[in-house]
Amino acid sequence: MQTAIPCCLFRGGTSKGPVFLATDLPKCREQLSRVLLAVMGSPHPRQIDGLGGAESLTSKVAIVGRSSRPGSDVEYLFAQVTPASGIVDFESNCGNMLSAVGPFAVEKGLVRAAGSETSIRIHNLNTDSIIIARIETPGRQVTYEGTTAIDGVAGTAARIEQNFAGSVGSGTGALLPSGRAREEIEGVEVTCLDAGVPAVILRAADLGKTGHEAKAQLDADSDLIARLESVRLEAGMRMGIDPGRQDLIPKPIIVAAPRQGGTLAARDFVPYNCHAAFSVTGAVALATACLLPGSVPQDVLAGPSMRSRAVSIEHPSGSIDVQVAGQMQDGRLQLQEATVTRTCRKLFEGMVFVPSRIWNGRRSPGDLPSGSRS
Repeated sequence: MQTAIPCCLFRGGTSKGPVFLATDLPKCREQLSRVLLAVMGSPHPRQIDGLGGAESLTSKVAIVGRSSRPGSDVEYLFAQVTPASGIVDFESNCGNMLSAVGPFAVEKGLVRAAGSETSIRIHNLNTDSIIIARIETPGRQVTYEGTTAIDGVAGTAARIEQNFAGSVGSGTGALLPSGRAREEIEGVEVTCLDAGVPAVILRAADLGKTGHEAKAQLDADSDLIARLESVRLEAGMRMGIDPGRQDLIPKPIIVAAPRQGGTLAARDFVPYNCHAAFSVTGAVALATACLLPGSVPQDVLAGPSMRSRAVSIEHPSGSIDVQVAGQMQDGRLQLQEATVTRTCRKLFEGMVFVPSRIWNGRRSPGDLPSGSRS
């Protein structure tokens, strides 16, 4: 016997994974983890017995439901399923999979399309932050066809804009949790900040790198990975991040001067290997740091520092652009905009099956709410 669960498979930004209604899954976090492992085929490096794509970018899950939080339309819980282990991470957000949340919510009747464009306030449960997504809804219907291209994805699709200005301090409570725009860790200058995701930003040159290396080259450098991990853990302590969460955040990002006409070049680590492109939340953190007086990224910027600018980040698969704006108030940067353009596409809709010994499809009345942590 198997349990059938309604499911949509989406390509969200440069990631891919199933999207579910929260009411179609168990609420208990422990039970939910077991179900998602079965859905994705983990633990197995090839995820041969599930929907997972055998790497972190294609082993992601989005769970969407009606929001009980005032000022938001829907809530979104992100789950990162590790291919080769039994770990399901609910601690961080994914801005790429978030691009599928708006279209999914409209199609499932959670949000009513407003006209040719619909603005949706999404409450991310992982980080307790609000992201505003604007999606194209011509004729009050979701469309996936459009002329917008993003690096890392072939072809074009409908434009989706996501403003992460409401995510400042979502992991630590402050933009600069250590109180400084620049400090030194193990002899290397870093910027520790929390916008989109807690991150620690370093110059590539200080690590003996150009910042333009391919992902495979960086992943094979065990000394680099070990050094980044040491710096990252110390940064996490200075940022006040709970030790139980430091296996995932802060994210290390290395930066360098651009070569392809961008604002700067960077490599985003997630956190034990280099991202094949660049995470949306990491791009928000880095772009915000570009506005911050005295930050490490300002050392390598192309063009003058401004309080509003389009930041183009060169990465292994091309580039990602973030429109950021902020102003200084009492010596502190107040972020007003951090908008990233993404696209998504629904790939299939139907049922995914899990063995009934893992879940029989019934939700216990005593289960935790979908946004709670167990």
